[in-house]
Amino acid sequence: QVQLVESGGGLVQAGGSLSLSCAASGRTFGAYNMGWFRQAPGKERELVALINWNGGTTSYADSVKGRFTVSRDNAKNTVYLQMNSLKPEDTAVYYCAAGRGWTNVNSDYDYWGQGTQVTVSS
Repeated sequence: QVQLVESGGGLVQAGGSLSLSCAASGRTFGAYNMGWFRQAPGKERELVALINWNGGTTSYADSVKGRFTVSRDNAKNTVYLQMNSLKPEDTAVYYCAAGRGWTNVNSDYDYWGQGTQVTVSS
């Protein structure tokens, strides 16, 4: 069992930066690939960034490539999402999720956090 708690969301002006954290409980955190997803009002939840179990491989949505960086510290049971050059279209609730596969399919993930709101003003 893994419980996930996101933090670090907030309100920022366009062009600014935010850093999200996702703290996990449970001794098996290091066995999971971790995804950051987001869901804007009226839109489907989409994968933003993905990092494999040991942090050696990452993947990003085209819309955030070059602006967002995902990382993890398995010793601290935490995964991070550094977001730079934020745009109003990045406004959404951001979720972290833990899964065994390498996939952008929401239902493939076993555990989800409660989400944290990110709002980017123009």
